[in-house]
Amino acid sequence: MSNIVEKMLDVPAEHQSNVFGQFDSHIKKIEQTLKVSVIARDGEVKILGPAEYTRQAARVIEQLLELSRRGNVIQEQNVDYAIAMHMENQENTLLEIDGDLICHTVSGKPVKPKTLGQKQYVDAIREKMIVFGLGPAGTGKTYLAMAMAITAFKNNEVERIILTRPAIEAGEKLGFLPGDLQSKVDPYLRPLYDALYQIMGAESFQRNMEKGLIEVAPLAYMRGRTLDNAYIILDEAQNTTPAQMKMFLTRIGFGSKVVITGDASQKDLAPGIQSGLDVAVKVLSGLDDIGFCNLTSRDVVRHPLVQKIVKAYETYEAKQAYRESKERRLTSAAAGKTTGKTKRRTEAPLRRNEKERRS
Repeated sequence: MSNIVEKMLDVPAEHQSNVFGQFDSHIKKIEQTLKVSVIARDGEVKILGPAEYTRQAARVIEQLLELSRRGNVIQEQNVDYAIAMHMENQENTLLEIDGDLICHTVSGKPVKPKTLGQKQYVDAIREKMIVFGLGPAGTGKTYLAMAMAITAFKNNEVERIILTRPAIEAGEKLGFLPGDLQSKVDPYLRPLYDALYQIMGAESFQRNMEKGLIEVAPLAYMRGRTLDNAYIILDEAQNTTPAQMKMFLTRIGFGSKVVITGDASQKDLAPGIQSGLDVAVKVLSGLDDIGFCNLTSRDVVRHPLVQKIVKAYETYEAKQAYRESKERRLTSAAAGKTTGKTKRRTEAPLRRNEKERRS
């Protein structure tokens, strides 16, 4: 027991329910992960366990307390991320990330990056003219880009916001959907509307849209235009063709900023059609003023179960890719052996005939 140490912390009563979680769920997660015992009584928290784990647990609780003091609602994802950062010796990362405020929603909720990957994504958007945000669902690619666009628009850094996405998803064709063109494309653009309403407010959005300062349209509407002094977001870029992506990128004018988001694992293109996003990443990597941010399952900020689902699929797809690569190598090796045998069988009679002619 000589290596067991004790550490005391003060957690004010008004923050206890937020830091501890419902039914002490956050504290239980810290106990299970860091192999410590946490006892809370009369505003004091006692931590018992091995010295290093006790120190880490204390720092995690202190950081959760600071997040609570800043007005954040502590969620399971915050606890998981705080523990992970401490185990990777990045103790101050969580509070640094939380200090990067982008804007507030109409309800007063702060919009800010919640993971290191998201922080790097937001920083890249600030620094680069064109940024590709690549990653699975739930990593905040579109929402953070929208928040950055609306903030730039309110600060008069750009004259308008243009939001677009290809209108081909889940195998549906626009011609088979009921209604006029606007009602046909609206379902595909609904996620963009939702983010705009939440951050900007319905009235402000409608007013600016009527003035033509905010445009939400399918990618096909971008053809033949030059987009100057605009904040342009291309969402679901994995569903573009190479020709569509090239068309979009060559629309960009002076004073504009572009964010392109996509998830290579969620393509809805017909079989055999190459994704314009995949081609763009290969062609444009290494060019100045173009940034690439790869978000992962660790950056998922939806329900913790979504994070586990994304991680499970990533593992499965990695195994599938390895298996297919191995099968291709074996097939190629077998084909090489067969070709060699056929070649030898073909060459043997030719050599005999050559000997007979010489004799």
